[in-house]
Amino acid sequence: MPTEPATPTLADVIAALDALWPRERAEAWDAVGLVCGDPAASVRRVLFAVDPVQPVVDEAVRIGADLLVTHHPLYLRGTTTVAPEGPAGFKGRVVHDLIRGGVALHVAHTNADRADPGVSDALAAAVGLRITGPLVPDPDDPAGRRGLGRIGELDAPLTLAEFAELAARGLPETANPLRVAGDPKALVRTAAVCGGSGDGLFAEVTAAGVDVFLTADLRHHPASEARLAGGPALIDAAHWATEWPWCEQAAAQLDEISDRHGWALRTHVSDAVTDPWTAHTSLPVPSSSSGAPR
Repeated sequence: MPTEPATPTLADVIAALDALWPRERAEAWDAVGLVCGDPAASVRRVLFAVDPVQPVVDEAVRIGADLLVTHHPLYLRGTTTVAPEGPAGFKGRVVHDLIRGGVALHVAHTNADRADPGVSDALAAAVGLRITGPLVPDPDDPAGRRGLGRIGELDAPLTLAEFAELAARGLPETANPLRVAGDPKALVRTAAVCGGSGDGLFAEVTAAGVDVFLTADLRHHPASEARLAGGPALIDAAHWATEWPWCEQAAAQLDEISDRHGWALRTHVSDAVTDPWTAHTSLPVPSSSSGAPR
């Protein structure tokens, strides 16, 4: 007779997730791991999302998830209260709703950034890159596969404008259009990518000699100085959009583990757009004779 699928406990699932993204590989300032949930509770349904915010928690409760796995922490800087009131009361409400709904919360942040595969692997795949290695390899990885960011190649050269269009199609849509710095007609053969905020990696990107760097949250001065110093073209996407592909990758990884163990487990990926920006206004680009902006 066929064996009935087993129902794992939260402890079982967390052990599997910790094997994928070991907590000790997170940055010292980070807050990863189990936030709330009973390790002995059964887990049959898992929801993956970028942000542990109210719409995502509502979705987890609505679909009957037993576990919510997010990339971003709920309490990154610690807290002394989870009261659902005051300036951070929205976080307290999240905790109360999670516990009331029987939903555990687990966070994989910078440990998932550095993993193999990690957040930037999913981003590279989403924009059509064949990965050749990490942008900043972990020194304790003899295989040279773990680390921050990824370097990749295109199967055939594209112009910068064409690559930007490819990236726009590959990433989930947000109110923020992709911003591009560089000659639209320049050819792109190689690229570096970093899911999330990546303008702290300009030195490594320049040293890699790639044609373009795709990341999020690029600030004016670092981006301007990198371009003036002869660095690669830049593509700036929404932070949430560069990290959301990881959710699908992570769900597939847990599906494979579930199949291997014979678990009765279903995974879901939230498509709630939790990027904080909700609209943008397009303004005409001033000509060189129009003077300074008002």
